[in-house]
Amino acid sequence: MLTNARDQLNADRLRCINALTALVRGHDLGLDARRALTSQQIATIASWRGREESLAVATARAEALWIAKRIGTLDDELASNRAGITALTEVLAPELLGLAGVGAITAAIVMTVWFHPGRIRSEATFAQIARACPIPASSGNAVRHCLNHGGDRRLNRALNTIVLTRMRTGPPPATISSDG
Repeated sequence: MLTNARDQLNADRLRCINALTALVRGHDLGLDARRALTSQQIATIASWRGREESLAVATARAEALWIAKRIGTLDDELASNRAGITALTEVLAPELLGLAGVGAITAAIVMTVWFHPGRIRSEATFAQIARACPIPASSGNAVRHCLNHGGDRRLNRALNTIVLTRMRTGPPPATISSDG
């Protein structure tokens, strides 16, 4: 439930940022929005106060203020959601958090798929659910494979995040064996 709520919060936040960007670009509110809005610019907009100006600009400024405050609220809700996911993940699968490149959110997504009883019977099943296995697409003598377009997109994105993090940070430290 928390990962689904997180996806919804992220989607709402993105919609608000896009709406705020369009509003600031469409009206002269004294803010340079030729590039993507930064968190500092959003905080500046959220701290605006009313002023004497034309009705159209005052309305645009009031709407920008409301959207910027909504983005701040969504940021707080996302932080609270992350804390809840982290707490549950630390209780249910602390060994997952110990793996290189695995954070609380990616661990929660993997746990969501893994904990369905009887769903994951083998590594091959997990790969198929994660869209990480090739599908045979042979014809006649030509033996070839294509990408799997089925499966769980969120799980595939989580695995992709883990792999990219590991590639960026380097291989995990080698484990020292007790043999010597």
